Amino acid sequence: MPSTIIDSAIFQGIFSSDEMRHVWSDENRTQKYLDIESALAKVQARLGLIPQQAADEIVSHCRLDQIDMVKLRQQTERIGYPILGVVSQLNALCRDKLGEYCHWGATTQDITDTATVLQIREALAIVERELAAISSAMARHAKAHRDTPMIGRSNLQQAIPVTFGYKMAGLLSAIERHRERLSQLKERVLVGEFAGAAGTLASLDKGAMETQAGLCAELGLKQPLIAWHTIRDNIAEVGAFLGLVGGTLGKLSMDVKLMMQTEVGEVYEPFAHGRGSSSTMPQKRNPISSCYIHAAISVVRQHAAALMDAMVADHERSTGPWEIEWIVLPEAFCLMAGALKQSRFVLEGLEVDAQAMRRNIDLTHGLVMSEAVMMGLGPYIGREYAHDLVYDICREAVRQQRPLLDLLAEHREINKHLDRAALARLCDPANYLGQSGVMVDRVLATLR
Repeated sequence: MPSTIIDSAIFQGIFSSDEMRHVWSDENRTQKYLDIESALAKVQARLGLIPQQAADEIVSHCRLDQIDMVKLRQQTERIGYPILGVVSQLNALCRDKLGEYCHWGATTQDITDTATVLQIREALAIVERELAAISSAMARHAKAHRDTPMIGRSNLQQAIPVTFGYKMAGLLSAIERHRERLSQLKERVLVGEFAGAAGTLASLDKGAMETQAGLCAELGLKQPLIAWHTIRDNIAEVGAFLGLVGGTLGKLSMDVKLMMQTEVGEVYEPFAHGRGSSSTMPQKRNPISSCYIHAAISVVRQHAAALMDAMVADHERSTGPWEIEWIVLPEAFCLMAGALKQSRFVLEGLEVDAQAMRRNIDLTHGLVMSEAVMMGLGPYIGREYAHDLVYDICREAVRQQRPLLDLLAEHREINKHLDRAALARLCDPANYLGQSGVMVDRVLATLR
């Protein structure tokens, strides 16, 4: 009986993805426990710490189809943790009590944390792939619209012209930083845990560090310098990373929503028959994906904060903060998968209306070029005086509902320095795009 957005038979494909849901499923998590117990037995047999026949027997049963999941639920509810239930079932499956060598020298948190890291590795691979696709789509828009003028906006008001390529390149630069962050955090996060009851590995009289090194190597993880049972900055960093990625996707969705407004109409989410329609208003074309992105990343940011709370752990093994991670980490990744999927969909099929962009620039009949005029007049009459003069002329243009260029050309204090042709050049949006193109090129040149 699914009861959350992520597991809902109706909503799961909107707010998450099957691939990410599998990563955090009970089945995959339990298989990770088995993979670790199998790897531990192999390594300890090689080191002569347990009999080879015990390792062979344990490994032969480390398969999910041999675990009774109903019984595991009952064991977990009774014990409080699933690891002992898994180990007990493995032990019972092994012949001649060879299963007693399972979990040799390990503690519950060793297996749980290492399994979580293995899940994180799989989850980050999905995030990495989606970020690469989003980067590619943004780069195409940035390149194609490098010189497509549109109005820049400040405090939701028209400011000065920019280009759509510039807008896309700004978002692209953030995505590229996220990809760099992801590469960097792997070194700190993809680290195993095998340290015993209080982190000292006192449970193994010999071969302790060799077991730790071998286990991590077997699983393709880095060996920890010291136990991190209650030192959780690595997990919190993953949450912070997801929050940062979500912030950028949220910025994308916010701009798309605003640009899709009927009065603006500069871009549109991809069209599909019936998508975004209203039950009562047939004309509607709502920004559906952007709404889902906004909702998902808002929750992810809250989960990032919760993972910061989980860092405040007591002593060498904690009472409660650890379990915060169990609750929020899977949901954060699943919601992020949904946000990434929706963002990729929007970008790969985004409809861009360059004519509407130009129409909106011209909406004020030249008022958005007031800064250009002010800077052009500055060398002749001083920048501050030019500012005040142009300000007054702008107000008069609004009052008279006339183009700014006409009033500028008529003003005696202005036309003695600049004729109408010169003023027309100052009022041309295409001449006031600054270094937009250069900046777009610089961002594109840095792509991974």
